[in-house]
Amino acid sequence: MSLATPLRRVLGLGSAKSGVHHWWLQRLTSIALVPLTIWFAVSLLCLPGFDHLTVTAWMNQGMTALLLILLLLTGTWHSRLGLQVVIEDYVHAAGARTVLLVLCGFAHVFLAAAGVFAILKVACGRGA
Repeated sequence: MSLATPLRRVLGLGSAKSGVHHWWLQRLTSIALVPLTIWFAVSLLCLPGFDHLTVTAWMNQGMTALLLILLLLTGTWHSRLGLQVVIEDYVHAAGARTVLLVLCGFAHVFLAAAGVFAILKVACGRGA
């Protein structure tokens, strides 16, 4: 039994039922970022130096490259989710909102792909 009026049901007004999913994704990505960020900071602090050879050798380790990719992908996903909320809340023109959401999505996919490419290039020993 629904409490919505027949007109409300026909017009499709009411909850889109996607807000809770989006909220949970934001929380899960932020929780995943905590150990990844701590690992990243501790790993960098444990390096004997920050010269190119040292950092490249560190990134050549398989587990390091994997964790860097996870950090990058989780961070870009979390960023996209957050910017989506900002755009949806503060851009009121429907056309502009749609364009910005699409551009935001493409920009985040591009940044994630470029970051993974860079990590793999260095991890495979072809970084210069």
